[in-house]
Amino acid sequence: MAPGVVPGEEAGFTTVVTRHQRLVYGMARRALGRRQDAEDLAQEVFWALYQHRDEIRSEQHLIYWLRQVTARKCIDYRRRRHFPEDELPELPAAAAGSDPWLAGALRQAVGRLPMRARLVVILRYQQDLDPEEIAPILAMPLATVKSHLRRSLARLRRHFPEEVSRAR
Repeated sequence: MAPGVVPGEEAGFTTVVTRHQRLVYGMARRALGRRQDAEDLAQEVFWALYQHRDEIRSEQHLIYWLRQVTARKCIDYRRRRHFPEDELPELPAAAAGSDPWLAGALRQAVGRLPMRARLVVILRYQQDLDPEEIAPILAMPLATVKSHLRRSLARLRRHFPEEVSRAR
């Protein structure tokens, strides 16, 4: 175990949170949609990290752990709050791309995907992970991850055929 990967003292832990808050908040924001929900969930994730800080063995393990816990907490958070699965989340405005309206519309369409499929898409295209990396994070068989990707991209292609075909 690498000592000090996640320090227990306040200043050191704050540094770890600052370094990784975009990863956690970004995943939560895209999965849950609402800013307040993403902030609440990020606090839960970092509290869990503080409680399990001694289990983290390396920086790579920390990133893996944060992705895994964020994804699982998104699923639990949505279940606890009784969000309707087809509820259109309030997603952030388009920040990139040549067509802000199209980027925003695509984000809205991803927001309509069922939570597990949405997390697979977020991990694949926001976090740039391969299906083999996504499967253990979401505790899913590799075939299920690939199936979620295939069905989600097919669904998105029906609405955005040209743009989604570039996402292969």
